[in-house]
Amino acid sequence: MAGTDSIVESTGDDAAALAALGYTSEYRRDMSLWGNFALGFTYLSPVVGVYSLFTFALGTGGPPMIWSLVITGIGQLLVSMVFGEVVSQFPVSGGIYPWARRLWGRRWAWMAGWVYMLALLATIASVSYGAGPFVALMLGFTPSTTSTVICALAVILIATLLNLGGTKLLTRAAIFGFAAELAGAVVVGLWLLTTHRQHGLGALFHTFGAGGTGSYTSAFLASTLIGLYLYYGFEACGDVAEEVEDPSRQIPKSMRRTIYVGGAASMFVALGLVLAVPDFGAVISGADADPVTTVLQDAFGSVGTRIVFGVVLISFLSCALSLQAAGSRLMQSYARDKMIFGSTYLARFSQARHVPPYALAVAAVVPAVIILLSTVSASALTRIVSFAAVGIYIGFQMIVLAALRARLKGWQPSGRFSLGVWGLPVNVAALVYGVLAAINMAWPRTPDAAWYDNYLVILSAGLVIVVGLVYLFTAKPHDRSDAPAGDAIPAK
Repeated sequence: MAGTDSIVESTGDDAAALAALGYTSEYRRDMSLWGNFALGFTYLSPVVGVYSLFTFALGTGGPPMIWSLVITGIGQLLVSMVFGEVVSQFPVSGGIYPWARRLWGRRWAWMAGWVYMLALLATIASVSYGAGPFVALMLGFTPSTTSTVICALAVILIATLLNLGGTKLLTRAAIFGFAAELAGAVVVGLWLLTTHRQHGLGALFHTFGAGGTGSYTSAFLASTLIGLYLYYGFEACGDVAEEVEDPSRQIPKSMRRTIYVGGAASMFVALGLVLAVPDFGAVISGADADPVTTVLQDAFGSVGTRIVFGVVLISFLSCALSLQAAGSRLMQSYARDKMIFGSTYLARFSQARHVPPYALAVAAVVPAVIILLSTVSASALTRIVSFAAVGIYIGFQMIVLAALRARLKGWQPSGRFSLGVWGLPVNVAALVYGVLAAINMAWPRTPDAAWYDNYLVILSAGLVIVVGLVYLFTAKPHDRSDAPAGDAIPAK
């Protein structure tokens, strides 16, 4: 397949390059470099990540938890560089699934796509559900399960309608979400640091009793979940590869910019919040159960806080929008290779909007059903959503491992972005980071809870993998398509 690689590298025509990879696209290349970057940024969503997990991270690890944003940012930057090499050579819509297919083979690709698809659907539900309390805070009423569910369903509905509008509308919505989120992060961070700072930078090196009498290392590792849950989203830039001009060159740039800008925004708003907290001991002890609201109310007043929460809601909506776009492209990519049940429908396109409407419908209905389960059992929602983040990390590391395997078997990335001699060490470092991060996310930390709750993340991930393997070896979806597979590795 070396001839194919050279065609992809040399041609400047996106359609011809895609045809050389075995596909004719029905998507329109209406997404600019900034639109592609905005899609990844709003999926990563620093505001959603920081505001959702700030209380947990600060209460668990104290102010030093902010350094986890640096550590995880560097780790995910390594992963994004590996992804950049892959998408540069194989700029095909769908991301995880087609990359795994070209790097390793059909079975590996099916499992990587299966795990990542379910993780995306659960994450859409999680993000949409997380918007509910902020609606209540913005409008001034006490959130309930009913109000949160209604708000979550509204977020999914709006995101779906925007996605059905086509690539241009998706691009505009992503850029608007990016601008609002970045402006909100900068304004909040600057205001807190210049007018409501309660501590000096030295506070970032003191635990203030976090971890209690036990090991602080354990407490810090638990607090790093804020970074681990934050730094993914760059992969979405590659999910829409067939909607971007010159994707081999542009998408790797977008991926790295997502990490740079998203990481800087996350650290800035987190720094402002940390140094504005009046009493770290109250947060660590649980006496201040919502330090974010405490800080914002003190700094901005009632009206200003509601405006900030309005920006936060835009961030939640933009994040759900980007997640849904990524999930629908993944399913459509699966379907056009006839690798998933319902392929006939999931592969279809709207000729008017050039989007996969049935795949978008699945990316709306499944998360909505997950959310509705909370009206029956809040624990059911927790059990489903607990898999989301670790599932994404598993999907990512399946690509990193496949890239390392292919590299050791002779793969030399031939796209317009390549790490050159640094490819192997970066690949190894990205794999080590990702495996350790997944272990940290799944580590049981609630010994007083029932064993199945303590091991909930591991059990949920194991269930998804086992079900996927059973389907893979009984239904044999990998045998339904003769699309190229494993061609990254040179033929002997």
